[in-house]
Amino acid sequence: MVYLFNQVHEKFFGCGADYTDIKKQYNDLVLGMEDILQEEIEQAEDPLAKALVMARLGNYIDFGAMNHVDRDEFLSLFADTEMREDDRRTYQSFLKACAAGKSFLLLCDNCGEIVLDKLMVMQVKKRFPHLRIKALVRGKNVLNDATPEDAAYAGLTDVAEILSNGEAIAGTIYDMMPADARKALDESDVILSKGQGNYESLSGQGYHVFYEFLCKCDLFTSRFGVPRLTGMFVEETVGK
Repeated sequence: MVYLFNQVHEKFFGCGADYTDIKKQYNDLVLGMEDILQEEIEQAEDPLAKALVMARLGNYIDFGAMNHVDRDEFLSLFADTEMREDDRRTYQSFLKACAAGKSFLLLCDNCGEIVLDKLMVMQVKKRFPHLRIKALVRGKNVLNDATPEDAAYAGLTDVAEILSNGEAIAGTIYDMMPADARKALDESDVILSKGQGNYESLSGQGYHVFYEFLCKCDLFTSRFGVPRLTGMFVEETVGK
């Protein structure tokens, strides 16, 4: 619906807000943190678990779901990068899927966040070198979501094959995706979906998906019964 509303807005009023500067600002912010965060990840008892939590914190940078994105609040989230007990139950299933699978698909969300996704993918590759890893980004500019150009800027292209969802859609809508993206979604053994928009558009569609996001709006805090900015790592086990 957001995609359709945006089309109507563009028809009658022209293009909406330009997030180019904001995207670069947050990509640069997290790129500036990269070396310190990578060192913290590498020194952790379980580097992949640490990287997954950090990648989830990056989901804060959402100019669609958030009334206000606060740089200091975002940085404060890194005071706690430990995986909760309920996360660990999902994490064990995630590890089993990675060990058994051959292909891994990351559904990306926001700029800034994709730098943390890159650090997480590096740990996935390190632990499961047999996995072929692809990452799906937005096909055109929508809010501060990541496009192929942003993925290249953040260095995600160095660790994953980049695919596009083909449109300015802040989610993963199968019928509107190009053939290569649909093929990747259909054939990937492990799917890790980042963000609320991907969850809203993909859940209930018959895929086995691991979802990671922060609950940033009333709909999600009430749906999952958690306080604002609680991180979720949940598995949808419906078979393909």
